[in-house]
Amino acid sequence: MFADMLAFFTDPANWAGGDGIPMRVLEHLWYSALAVGIGALVAVPIGILIGHTGRGVVLAVGAANVLRALPSLGLMTLLVLLMGLGLFPPVLALVALAIPPILAGVYSGIAGVDRSTVDSARAMGMRESQIITKVEIPIALPLIVSGLRNAMLQVIATAMIAAFVNLGGIGRFIFDGLAVYDYGRMLVGAVLVTLLALAVDGALALVGRAVSRVPAG
Repeated sequence: MFADMLAFFTDPANWAGGDGIPMRVLEHLWYSALAVGIGALVAVPIGILIGHTGRGVVLAVGAANVLRALPSLGLMTLLVLLMGLGLFPPVLALVALAIPPILAGVYSGIAGVDRSTVDSARAMGMRESQIITKVEIPIALPLIVSGLRNAMLQVIATAMIAAFVNLGGIGRFIFDGLAVYDYGRMLVGAVLVTLLALAVDGALALVGRAVSRVPAG
C-alpha cells in the first residue's frame, strides 16, 4: 500500500490535468473556503450581537449544539434528495459544520472584553457601533481567528464528502480508490488532506499571533 502511494506521488502524470493532485487540492480548498466564508457571514454578526448585548445566549448555544450534532454526510444526502446533485448540498452541509466554532469564537471574544473598558468607551461618547468596531472587535480578534481556525480545520477534514456526490477535491482519491480497492490511492488522499490541514492550521496560527498584537482603537 505504501509502495503504491509512493508510486502515485512520483508519477508526473498525477501532477497535471484536471485530475492531478494540484487541481484536487485547489478544489478542496475552494469548497472549504466557500463553506467557512458563508458560515462566517452568518455566525460573525450573530456572535457580535450576542456578545455585545448579552441577549440570546441560550438560543444561540442551543442552535450551535444542534448543528454540531448533525452528521455531515447524512445532512448532505438529505440535501441531495431535496435539491439534486451539485455544489450546494455539500457546501451547505459544511456550512452547518463551520457555524458553531465561528459563533463560539466571536461570542466568547466579544463577551470576554472587560466591561470597564466598554464603559470607559461609552463615557468618552462612543456610539455602540464604534464600541464594537474600535474596542470590542480588536480585543476579541485572537479568539475570533481561533474560531475561524477551528472551523477551517473541521471543514477541511470533512470536505472529503464532496466527492461522494461526484464533485472534486481530495476526497476524489478516497472514493475512486475505494471503488477499485486501490488502497494506495486512498492513502494518497489521507496524506494530502492531513498535510493540507496542517498547512492551513500553521498559516492561521501565524494570523492569530499577528492579530494578537493589534491594539484596540
